[in-house]
Amino acid sequence: MAQFPITRRELLKTGAFVASGAALSTVSAADSRGKSADGPTIGMATTDFRTHTNAQLARELAAEGVHTVQLFLTQTDSNHWKYNSRSELAGLTADRCRQIAEAYRSAGLSIHSIGVYTNLIHPDQAERKANLAYFEAMMKVGAHMNVRAFVTEAGHYQAPDGPAPAVEYHFQEEVWKMMVAVGKELAQMADRYDATVLFEPFYRHFLATAKRTRVYLEEVGSPRLRVSLDPANLLEANDLGEMFDQLAPRIDCLHAKDRKLHVDRGVPAGQGDLDYVKFVTLAAQRTPNAPLILEYVGAKDYKQALAHLRQAIQSSSQNSRREQR
Repeated sequence: MAQFPITRRELLKTGAFVASGAALSTVSAADSRGKSADGPTIGMATTDFRTHTNAQLARELAAEGVHTVQLFLTQTDSNHWKYNSRSELAGLTADRCRQIAEAYRSAGLSIHSIGVYTNLIHPDQAERKANLAYFEAMMKVGAHMNVRAFVTEAGHYQAPDGPAPAVEYHFQEEVWKMMVAVGKELAQMADRYDATVLFEPFYRHFLATAKRTRVYLEEVGSPRLRVSLDPANLLEANDLGEMFDQLAPRIDCLHAKDRKLHVDRGVPAGQGDLDYVKFVTLAAQRTPNAPLILEYVGAKDYKQALAHLRQAIQSSSQNSRREQR
């Protein structure tokens, strides 16, 4: 962490350190939600826009009526992100962080959250410690940007070749206990930065179902740990109603992608088996302040996914009006 120091004075300057009585649910409404008056906020994960600068991407998304982003540091002028791993952050000075954030805000977009997605479940204690240190470094990046929500999975670990264990690694009792300890450490870290950590479940990893995710967060027992729900990630294990029944009070954002049943690979919205009208209807009813953030799309295909999501929202609204007559 020596390469990325931050002092209490710096935290105060960036607005990342507030009184202990501040709201814990997520980042401020003005910057994180960007909720439009005429429907749910539609956002975009920047992950696959790897040929754009931040300023270019901000202008393009603003022109398409996208109001918020989930920021992954994958743009040509901020290439600092690796999935399930760590990345070098030395170039992200306080000034550079503020410049990146301003590229979006000056175009009229808010930054809902920052994608971290490091490996929190690695069996090697030194690796977990390094990944948690990386997570804290990303919270410092967020502090400079005045962003206080950070998205992650529990992480994925593939054991070396050898006999398969009797119980898959992600579901072993000792791994559960270890991950609860990791969650408590993350919660303490989030306290220091007035941050929230949004866990994203996925049916083939540690947080494999909506219920298991709820039980995990209950056992960790901190309001600093919440949920980024991607229904396509749980489509194989839960129906949409179950997902919202188990997780709605903890959901701060929703990923809008898709997946075919019995297929591992995710696809853009509209190309799988997820019932998008039902999805957005439940989102409007159960998590009205959570933005719908398109994922698994880039420059070549985001407009089709955006159109599909907007059509689903329109159909849901029409259905609701008919029911009210």
